[in-house]
Amino acid sequence: MKISLNWLNDYVRTELPAQKIADILSDLGFPYEGIEYLKDDAVIDFEITSNRGDCLSHIGIARELAAATGKELKLPAVEIEPRATSDESRATELVSVEINEPNLCYRYTARVITGVKIGPSPDWLIKRLEAVGMRSVNNVVDATNYAMMETGQPPHAFDYDKITQKKVIVRKAIAGEQLISIDGSKCELTSDMLVIADAKRAVAIAGIMGGLDTEVGEKTSTILLEEAYFDPVSIRTTSRKLSLPSEAAFRFERIVDVEKIDWASKRTAQLIVQLAGGKIAGGLVDCYPVKPSQKQVTMRLSRLNHLLGIKVPHDHAVKILSALSFQPRQNNESLICTVPSWRSDVYREADLIEEVARVYGYDKVPAERKIVIEVVPVDARQKLVQSIGAYLNGCGFYETINVTFIDNSTAALFSKDEGRENLAVRDVARKGDNILRSTLIGSLLGVLKTNLNVKNTPCRIFEISDTFVPSGKDTVLPIEKTRLSLVCDGDLRDLRGVIEGLLKNINKTVHVVFTPADLLWANLGAQIAVNGRIIGTAGIVSQVVKDKFDFKTLSPCAAELELDELLVLHSGPVKIRPIPRFPAIERDLSLVVDEQIAWADIIAAVNKKACGELEDVRFVGIYRGKGIAAGKKSLTLSLRFRDEDGTLTHDTVDGFEKAILNSLTDSIGAELRTADSR
Repeated sequence: MKISLNWLNDYVRTELPAQKIADILSDLGFPYEGIEYLKDDAVIDFEITSNRGDCLSHIGIARELAAATGKELKLPAVEIEPRATSDESRATELVSVEINEPNLCYRYTARVITGVKIGPSPDWLIKRLEAVGMRSVNNVVDATNYAMMETGQPPHAFDYDKITQKKVIVRKAIAGEQLISIDGSKCELTSDMLVIADAKRAVAIAGIMGGLDTEVGEKTSTILLEEAYFDPVSIRTTSRKLSLPSEAAFRFERIVDVEKIDWASKRTAQLIVQLAGGKIAGGLVDCYPVKPSQKQVTMRLSRLNHLLGIKVPHDHAVKILSALSFQPRQNNESLICTVPSWRSDVYREADLIEEVARVYGYDKVPAERKIVIEVVPVDARQKLVQSIGAYLNGCGFYETINVTFIDNSTAALFSKDEGRENLAVRDVARKGDNILRSTLIGSLLGVLKTNLNVKNTPCRIFEISDTFVPSGKDTVLPIEKTRLSLVCDGDLRDLRGVIEGLLKNINKTVHVVFTPADLLWANLGAQIAVNGRIIGTAGIVSQVVKDKFDFKTLSPCAAELELDELLVLHSGPVKIRPIPRFPAIERDLSLVVDEQIAWADIIAAVNKKACGELEDVRFVGIYRGKGIAAGKKSLTLSLRFRDEDGTLTHDTVDGFEKAILNSLTDSIGAELRTADSR
């Protein structure tokens, strides 16, 4: 949040330099990221935590600074009712407001301003907006932006004459409804998005951005001014879905002050009239279905001193809470405080103690003895888990955490009948979900289905957790194995590439082989082997599994790896190779082979005649179709050759390539696919 020092001085005058103000507010919990010194101003960039939406404004920061310095907070004088004459229509006669979603819109107000003249803003306003990173549009739009940066309450101005039937309806969008936002974005709306509509269509995405059709322009003469409170979760969800961030959405997501909406509306209207002329219609259309009760929190003075470890003078605590507008009143050895409407983050005693502590100063808490901090080294297993998470995050996978229990029908999909029952717990509270899972895939498929239901695609997820397999011995204790499972809604080849990349990231020297295998849960399954050791399985889920999770058109892919096997690969020092001094030569071979030939067969044939200069063999692509006989497929592989002692010639590589091709022909009957053979 960028704060102009000149602007801040309008509300609290301290005569302190920018650096000192930045230091004071940092001590209060608002660390500054930098100070920009302009010609006649200074701009401080503060970091505001998500729970302090009240400080996303100059008045909010001024309130904190006043409490810390003991200076008076001066709010702008707001008086607009005298500007409305008795012979003018009142706002309630000019516009009607209807809230169809009171759970998503707690309050909505509307004012009407007539006779405005759209034009450029004065220099002082342009300078202030530019100082905090906002560009000037016109005097009305600039007035709304100024009010937002001043009060923290985002208003919106509509062209009144473009509102059909002069009716405002706060409703959910109709599926398939479209809106062009004022920045020119074409928004495809869904039925879970809150919109502002007139009698015919949506005119704004509630709390995020207005529509182009009702934008204030040069010909606008009458303004419909909106000031409202929208549900933070709804705003954030819609903003992310539409990839449509805005300063307004940023504030609504962090909760605005529902009680100060009327005051903020008056202030904005006052600024518009001041900058663009016109008259404010009398009254206010105010839809406020359910007014919340004001919170009261009690703070024990003994508890305050106990938690802080120091004795804070009683009068000092009262002074701090009063300066922060908590209106403390004495009740024996406690203070009963009325939480101001803009402090949605305060709801318990500990919150009040924190308020006193941060203003009183944490530096006043004495350090009686040296604090010894022991750094516990991270073990190899934890390092591996962190490394896996970082790599998979980079591949677009999100980590999930699921409960250890699944239902019996899900467990049956992944367990062969070997005369052993799945492990279950005797807990009637769990109802049907009482089976200890022997694989993580079932849980992940459930998560995938949930994401598909809300159209969160593409979806790539993973989990690292324990599984439980019956021991088959006299003991009732199961065998616990930690596994890594991955599920995605993409292609199996993509998942294979992720797994190979992950294993190479763990140990660059490993040789990964996927071999076909019959898996109970997979249509097309494979075993994953590293250096000859089987470490996991992968495959495309079977039709039975698809039916269980109701995947109608999608065929998800899944894989599961043993974490202990990965830990073996991860252990030991990393071997570092010097950067090659000589260039490599790459050759691509397109081979026609029988359909049943696996990639492992090709690698084995290549290695038979591979020379020491063969550095890498990579899969490029596969083709079936025109020019390829039935029962055949075309595989393209890339060979990389490099000599560590000198530069290879193409003639030399031709010889290497010929030997490998002969081996492929002799071993698996491969034919070189040329332009003539297509």
